[in-house]
Amino acid sequence: MRNRGSAIIIKDNKVALIKRVKDHVTYYVFPGGGIEKGETPEEATKREAYEELGVTIKVNECFDTLDFNGKQYFFMAEIIEGVFGTGQGEEFKRNCSERGTYEPVWVESTLVANSI
Repeated sequence: MRNRGSAIIIKDNKVALIKRVKDHVTYYVFPGGGIEKGETPEEATKREAYEELGVTIKVNECFDTLDFNGKQYFFMAEIIEGVFGTGQGEEFKRNCSERGTYEPVWVESTLVANSI
C-alpha cells in the first residue's frame, strides 16, 4: 500500500467523516487518501478533502502518524471554503458495488465536545 494523508476536521463539536458501507458492513473513516508521486502529505490531504468533501481546507499540525500498510498521516484541519458534501472524486462517480458507498457526514461526539 502507499502512504496516505487524512484530515481531522472538527466543527461545532462534530467531526467530519466518510461513512462507508461495503459488503453489508458500515464503518467510518477520516477523509483522505493516497499520496501521489511528487505530493507532500499535506498536499495530498488538501486534495483528498476537496475530492471527497467538496471543501478547501487549511492543514494545521500533524496529529499523529501510524505505520500501517504504509505511513498514515493525520492532520488537524479546518474548512476555509466550499460546501461540505459536494465532493466529486472518483469514489463518487463510479457506481461499483465492489467498492461500496461513500457518504460525507458530520458525527456528533461527546468525546470531541469534552476534549475542546
